[in-house]
Amino acid sequence: MASKTREKLIEVARQLFAHKGIENTTMSDIATASEKGRRTIYTYFKNKREIYNAVIEKESEQVVGRLREIFAIDMNPLEKLMRFIDVRIDIVEETIRHERESPVLRTLMVRDVRRMERIRNLAVEKEIEMLRQIMDDGVNMGLFSRERINDAFMAMIMMFQGIELSIMRNNFAFYGIERDEVRVRAKNFILAALTRDDTQATNNPPLQPTDNKH
Repeated sequence: MASKTREKLIEVARQLFAHKGIENTTMSDIATASEKGRRTIYTYFKNKREIYNAVIEKESEQVVGRLREIFAIDMNPLEKLMRFIDVRIDIVEETIRHERESPVLRTLMVRDVRRMERIRNLAVEKEIEMLRQIMDDGVNMGLFSRERINDAFMAMIMMFQGIELSIMRNNFAFYGIERDEVRVRAKNFILAALTRDDTQATNNPPLQPTDNKH
């Protein structure tokens, strides 16, 4: 019962923060909207900042929830990493599509940029923890190169950011890439970084933007 009450308070606060902003939302607002007394709220949270942090934690967990499902599966680290990349790109595409299709959602995100940025940053931190563990498991099983693991890890994080930006801008054609090719190219890039030696890797130069494709 206590857990359900706490979750309800977090959900009510999330909705109020989204529509009114954190500065314009009071503890009394949360109490009224949740049909709980102020005393009940203070049983779970010392102040509005604690509720805000709980909202951020919950929303970041929703973002990475599907990645956690992949992470929890007992499978070969290489296969798990490939599925992780697929789901990561799926999440970006779905999130951006929902933003474009929902004027209300776009308005709320613009209105509370700071909150959305905190959610994103916390989600990325959790994602990094999972990726690091998958890659360490691959090294321990002899699937990935121990010497190249750190460089590959950083390259993957930057790659995800670049893919997300290109999906937002829809500018893959500028780089001479079909959107449907992105997943395969991303996987091949990571495989090359993790499993190939330096001589083989140099046979695959990075893509360069072209001036005649927009």
